[in-house]
Amino acid sequence: MGSGKQQKVQSSGFTKEEELLLQDFSRNVSTKSSALFYGNAFIVSAVPIWLFWRIHNMDLFPSSILFVLVTAASTYLMATAYKNIKFQLKHKIAGRREEAVTREVNRQLGDDKKVTRKEKDERILWKKNEVADYEATTFAIFYNNAIYLAVIIFISFFLLKNSTPFVNYIFSVGIASGALALFSTSAQTN
Repeated sequence: MGSGKQQKVQSSGFTKEEELLLQDFSRNVSTKSSALFYGNAFIVSAVPIWLFWRIHNMDLFPSSILFVLVTAASTYLMATAYKNIKFQLKHKIAGRREEAVTREVNRQLGDDKKVTRKEKDERILWKKNEVADYEATTFAIFYNNAIYLAVIIFISFFLLKNSTPFVNYIFSVGIASGALALFSTSAQTN
């Protein structure tokens, strides 16, 4: 254990390695992931505005306050759903990709005698977490967006087709984003 790598982090009392390990198992997402989640959530939450403006003939400017409030709430709920689904998937994906990542890192390093077994294992762990993080992020966004848009279309065109566009918009967007946020918190079994 080198003294350089085992430097104590002053604020929490953990080593840098322990901090990285805790970060991998934490529900907290990086600033980059958070910006990606909120950006995607805003875009997909704003799509129903066009649907209700053009198809359901809702007036754009008189309804703008409603559109802003519901889109903001939907954005928050969708970003929460992205984060929860990513957390659930990350470790499942890491386990499935471990063998392939190990082969790739071993092939890259080859017979480099300068790299110790510990360094090789750290690189494998880092690469595995990086791959799992990327795949979990992209799948969480795709999965939630597909379900959100399908639920909105189903609710607005079938369940609430006879209600006013105002009520239809609030309930279809609210139910779709709320249900995704709620169901993303459930623990899934294999």
